Parts: sequence; structure tokens; C-alpha cells
Amino acid sequence: MNSEAISTAEPYVKAPLLYKGKVRELYDLGEHYLIVVTDRISAFDYVLDPAVPNKGNVLNRLSAYWFEQTAAIQPNHVVHTDVDKLGELITQPDLLRDRIMVTRKAERIDIECVVRGYITGGGWRQYVQTSAINGIELPQGLRKNERFPEPIFTPAAKNDVGHDEDIPFSRMQELVGAELAEELRDRSIKLYTFAHERCAQQGIILADCKFEFGLIDGKVILIDEIFTPDSSRFWAQDKYELDTEIDSMDKEPVRTYLLQSDWDRDSKPAPLPEHVVAETSSRYLDIYSRLTGK
Repeated sequence: MNSEAISTAEPYVKAPLLYKGKVRELYDLGEHYLIVVTDRISAFDYVLDPAVPNKGNVLNRLSAYWFEQTAAIQPNHVVHTDVDKLGELITQPDLLRDRIMVTRKAERIDIECVVRGYITGGGWRQYVQTSAINGIELPQGLRKNERFPEPIFTPAAKNDVGHDEDIPFSRMQELVGAELAEELRDRSIKLYTFAHERCAQQGIILADCKFEFGLIDGKVILIDEIFTPDSSRFWAQDKYELDTEIDSMDKEPVRTYLLQSDWDRDSKPAPLPEHVVAETSSRYLDIYSRLTGK
């Protein structure tokens, strides 16, 4: 992988920029979209400096790996991931190699499809307060990080600005229609179950994850990213325990550093120390190699 950190692809892409997210940039190729995954890293709603080497490569290649693995059970938007096929549209292909994905154009469904196999994170915080998650009543006495008997589906309404909004399934049915809501729920749980089993074979627990779907000619298509450290919570099986905060296999070093620093949380944090950037980069490379064997 090219280890040079890329914070933006704009100088290298000769196509209209449609959207610039915290990590991804979306360009219009006419018939298709071009998604470039940068090395930008965000935490607590701020994009941080500096960028983390190899983060974008890992996210893009992991998504490509999982899109291929799941294609038989869920169609997706991928056309190809070969930067050389883009010719003169990319001025420095070696910089963007492994970072690009050309996709079909889908009409995004504005629901984040979240599947939880374990009670942790925001789901645990909801449970402590209400004995429920997204309106799903749960038994008393569950312990933090405990596995559910069956995965639960806890959707969120997408907001392009600010946080997505956790909603009950009944609200999702109102927003997108009952039939589509049930289809998205069933597809999401099927994907989670497939990946949970695959991860377990590599000594990794997939605690929860989120998906985005779109429509092409009325058919549901999986879009965006899938089973990456930015869209899923991975735990090492040998570190799993109840009633504690498990160190997840993602950008946890960044969150830990910021929480322990004197950052005021009301302004963009100062640049991350070199050792935090290096440790975070190592985390992304480690989860990639463990999941793919590459």
C-alpha cells in the first residue's frame, strides 16, 4: 500500500466534485460515481490533523473485499476499483491506487441501517436509561457487552449535518414504507450474520455495524462502505469481557488521547501527536490483514 497520507484527492481528479464528507469525496463521472477514500480522520464531529497514513487504503480495500464476499447475498454498487481504468481523469494514479471505487449511481435511502449483536456503545447507554434500544424493549439485567440471543435492528434517520437520529422501526416504516423497511431490516441482519461468522474464524468479534442502501431501477443496492473500522465495531476475541470498556480495533487511540488531553471540546483539537497517528495507522493495517489474510 502507498503509505503517503492523502488528505484530499481534489488536485488529482479531473471530474466535478459532488460531495466532500469527513473521509470520502464523491465525483461525477457521468454514468457512474467515483468515490475516493482519503486518510482524513474524524472524532467527536471534528476532522483532525494530520491525516493517518494508510487509513484510506484500508477502508477502501476492506469495503471492496466485503462487497465481493457478500455479492451473492446482497447486490452492491461496485463497478471496479482499478485506478488505471480512469486514464487521464487521474493525474497521479499511484497516489490514489487502492483508494478509489467506481460505482453505479443509486438513489440513497436516507436511513442508516444499524445491526447490533452485542449491547454496547450507544445501545448500552439507551438501555441503562430506558431498558430499551430504539424502542425495542429488552429484558432486565443485561450486562454491558453481553451478546443478544439474536441480532437486533436499530435504524437511524440520516442527517447530512450533525448526528444521525436513532428512531424506532415504526418510524422507519413511516419514512420509507413498511415493505421497504422490512426488506432493509432483513437484508441488514443477513449481512451482519454472514460477516459475524467470517470474523469469528479470524479471532474477531463483529459487535455491531451499519449499512447504507440505495435504489437502482427500484431494486435495493448496498452502497457506501461495509464492515470497515469506520462503520463497524470490531473486538479481538481474546479481549472480550463483560462489564468493561473493550478496546475496539479502530481509531480508539485517537479518542483515548483526546479524552485524556486538555482539549476544550468546543473547538478543533490541536494536531495529533506523531505516536498517536502511528498507532492508529497500525490499527487499521492490523484489522485489514487479520480480516483478509493479506
